[in-house]
Amino acid sequence: MKKLATFSVAAFTAAAISLALNAQSSGASEPVVAGQTPPDLVNALHTAFGEHHARAVHTKGVMFEGVFTPDPAARAITSAPIFSGGALPVMARFSLFAGIPDIPDTAGPAQPTGLALKIKAADGTDYDLASDQHNGFIVATSDEFAAFLRAVGASGANVPHPTPVEQFLSTRPISQHFLATLTSPASYATAAYFGINSFKWTNAQGKSVFVRYQYVPRAGEHYLKPEELKTKTPNYLQDEIVDRIARGPVIFDWYAQIAEPGDKIEDPSIAWPDTRRRVKLGTFTMTRRPADIASADKQTFYLVGQPHPGIEAADPMLILRNTAYPISFGQRQ
Repeated sequence: MKKLATFSVAAFTAAAISLALNAQSSGASEPVVAGQTPPDLVNALHTAFGEHHARAVHTKGVMFEGVFTPDPAARAITSAPIFSGGALPVMARFSLFAGIPDIPDTAGPAQPTGLALKIKAADGTDYDLASDQHNGFIVATSDEFAAFLRAVGASGANVPHPTPVEQFLSTRPISQHFLATLTSPASYATAAYFGINSFKWTNAQGKSVFVRYQYVPRAGEHYLKPEELKTKTPNYLQDEIVDRIARGPVIFDWYAQIAEPGDKIEDPSIAWPDTRRRVKLGTFTMTRRPADIASADKQTFYLVGQPHPGIEAADPMLILRNTAYPISFGQRQ
């Protein structure tokens, strides 16, 4: 088999293998099984990262409260009520990717970091958003993602090469590119975040567009070089953001990137071109930790595919995410 050439792919693979709890395998490649169910996906996450009473993925994180201030421009593309009034309360959560509660911030599977946001509408409705610090996803479908996770879990330290995860990656150049282009932010506050899945937005006149979300840091983007990352502590991201918000608010501007004909609506592994038009939707301002941090982290979860007036899921992966998250939520109660 052709050797995986990029250092980032090899580094991720080695780190994922060392962290996987299921190390017994014959080295056979994990097949992509069609029609994966929400329990299948949650079980695949635990196969890769271990069983624990916490989130199955993006387990290590830190939460903040703040406000969402809508931008009037949003009303041109959606009738969603949250864009028709004033500021609304928000619960935000920055996190590391892997489903490992004590993973070091410097480890390979910590990336891409994530940002989840819960807007509380005036009528009490939750508008939930989730994004990653990478424009695009490692695979195109939920079935492929489950197969990737099972391959990680089957690629323990004693498994001969090519391991299942190496076999999985060797035939997927998009997955290799994803891993090779991951970056480590200097701060949760200095990373751009991307909603990898597509939504259909409809305005009051009945006109629809397909969108993906982007979150741009007011502090500017700043990522670490590999040699800089080596000097950081295992909790540098969490420690830095807590200290930063104690000194002043952290602000992100929210944009909708508008699809054009030919853009992949149902394939999150393909990023849309940067030339696509963007519409500013509003601003998130994070100012403080929750009063009861432990309770907030245990009781808050994000249903990112939930439909709302003027907003509905366009990528099938959102439907599976929306039904898998409550399973993980129940397991940590």
